Amino acid sequence: MLSGRYELLNLVARGGMAHVYRAHDRLLDRTVALKVLFPELSVDRAFVERFRREAQAAANLSHPDIVPVFDWGEDTGTYYIVMEFVEGRPLSAILKTAGPLHPDRAAEIAAEVAAALAYAHRHGVIHRDVKPGNVLITDEGQVKVTDFGIARAVNTEESLTQTGAVMGTATYFSPEQAEGMGVDARSDIYSLGVVLYEMVTGRPPFVGDTPVAVASKHVRDHPLAPRQVNPGVPADLEAIILKCMSKSPEHRYATGEDLRVDLLRFREGRSVAATQALPTAVQAAITTTQAIPTTQALPRTQAPGGSGPGGSSGSPPPDEEPDESTHTGLYVTALVVLVIALGVVVSLLGNSLGWWHFGSTTRSFSMPGVVGMPASQARSTLDARGLAVRLEHVSSSQTKGTVVATNPAAGSNVTKGQTVVLEVSSGHRSTSPSSSNGQVTMPNEVGRTLSVAEADLQALGLTVKTVAVDSTAPANQVIDQSPTGPSTVDTGSTVTLDYSNGTAPPANTVGVPGVAGDDVATASDALGQAGLRVCGQTQQSSSVYSSGYVVGTTPAAGTQVASDSCVDLIVSTGPSEVPVENVVGFSQQEAINALEGQGFVVKVLANPTATSSEWGLVTSQNPTGGTLLASGSTVTISVGQNPTSTTSTTSTTSTTTPSTTSSTSSGGGLPAG
Repeated sequence: MLSGRYELLNLVARGGMAHVYRAHDRLLDRTVALKVLFPELSVDRAFVERFRREAQAAANLSHPDIVPVFDWGEDTGTYYIVMEFVEGRPLSAILKTAGPLHPDRAAEIAAEVAAALAYAHRHGVIHRDVKPGNVLITDEGQVKVTDFGIARAVNTEESLTQTGAVMGTATYFSPEQAEGMGVDARSDIYSLGVVLYEMVTGRPPFVGDTPVAVASKHVRDHPLAPRQVNPGVPADLEAIILKCMSKSPEHRYATGEDLRVDLLRFREGRSVAATQALPTAVQAAITTTQAIPTTQALPRTQAPGGSGPGGSSGSPPPDEEPDESTHTGLYVTALVVLVIALGVVVSLLGNSLGWWHFGSTTRSFSMPGVVGMPASQARSTLDARGLAVRLEHVSSSQTKGTVVATNPAAGSNVTKGQTVVLEVSSGHRSTSPSSSNGQVTMPNEVGRTLSVAEADLQALGLTVKTVAVDSTAPANQVIDQSPTGPSTVDTGSTVTLDYSNGTAPPANTVGVPGVAGDDVATASDALGQAGLRVCGQTQQSSSVYSSGYVVGTTPAAGTQVASDSCVDLIVSTGPSEVPVENVVGFSQQEAINALEGQGFVVKVLANPTATSSEWGLVTSQNPTGGTLLASGSTVTISVGQNPTSTTSTTSTTSTTTPSTTSSTSSGGGLPAG
């Protein structure tokens, strides 16, 4: 619960700067989207202040194509933005699964985005982070642009050199953004041109080994004309795209409204304004895609006794012989021109017939194994292979700063320019094999490498049993565990890890889709779409997912089963409740260890007392010992102190928690770690 009002239900997305949760606004009884800023950004006061100002500016935008911002707030150091919850998918997910869009649909989407940008620009707000991930398509097909506030809050010049933040968006930077110069509305128009390019070709115009390399290409290089990548792109739409992507802002559309109008002209079959104002270099790029060059007739050389272009009639004077070296030079020049022209014809013809992928820079290869490396070394390894990198810090018993998992996993098929998520240990999970009550918080190891998962669990004093199963997942990747995590188990308990042996399952099977975090109806629909049947439900307590939401499935997500097989849903009953240990009389540290071992957050208050025997000991607690309380709840203890001590009036709060944040209430749905 944030600010006593917003109840977090489940995680729906992870971005470069924040997590997005589906949440319930208890005051207005409605579903909202909550964007929660990463903790590492929340400690930067200058960033938070920019974040606040821009969130307020975005809240003043009211347009049907803009996701509205309802609220902005802070709770115990956690900063968040409250927005409309949009039922739909980001454009990035659609492009990933559907590939290039039909030109008319691409122009329609771009026109709606242009309308949203034009409105924002008129109100003094520049987006600065226009990309497919920030364009949402509702289930009814409506376009919604999001992230006006948080994108503007980031200093773009810093973003090229800092990790995390907006490294991945260098793909859509304008040249002036890449150079750290001031930007205006035309910078957003350039970025929208890049998005439109990707919509019709299926790939961005520039890729590189690092974000800085990509950004520099926006400054120096001209993109391959869209029709050279996809011959099905109409010439007028290509002209619109290249006008948007002009290096100089003066050569782009002056406003988002001008761009929207030209896109509507294209959709209505009318002449567009783009080709009438394009720079010479860009116009030439279009011309080369509209007609295959033909070889021109070469001027004939002057023959004895004849006449020809540039010569005079009659024969040479008797004392002059024709210059043979001149003739030879002309022949060589003619031959070179013919060879070049023939090469151009063959290249373009071969590309249009699909003989090769002309100009393609996308190459597939196996994801390198970087688990166990320091994050800096892993990043360098992946940068060298042309992969974009995003870091996510997770609690783990592994050494702080070590990569504990990757997404995609090692061995998966990846392509140059693809984003890889590195899960990096924050070193926060206790490596003690037991707690004061003989229980430990077991993490979720699904998706991690088997060796890493085994080390994690064994460090907690748990026994690990491994089972190899047929799966299309990369070899040695954990695909299921029992009991499921995160959960509290007794020290010494056995945890079974099912891992992939890298052998594909038999034909006519389907993979069980991941539905954790969905409500029962949504999960059932997803399973039905995959060709599976929901045959039953079991209930399980969970500190991660709120009551009524799906925790997992049996068989687990990713398991290959025969079509039309039965799948049981594991549904959350909410956080489990345990009796609070009575710690009155304990020393402060003993009390903290005991209560945190039960999964509670501990708040410590000073209790000045003249009774010296109570100094340093817990004199009272709230709730009292024996009270049933959900894991993750807060227990307040009062510790006796000498009233004459300089710290006697100081209260402190324990912020060390095994599986949840100090701002999480008993009904929250924040994922562990």
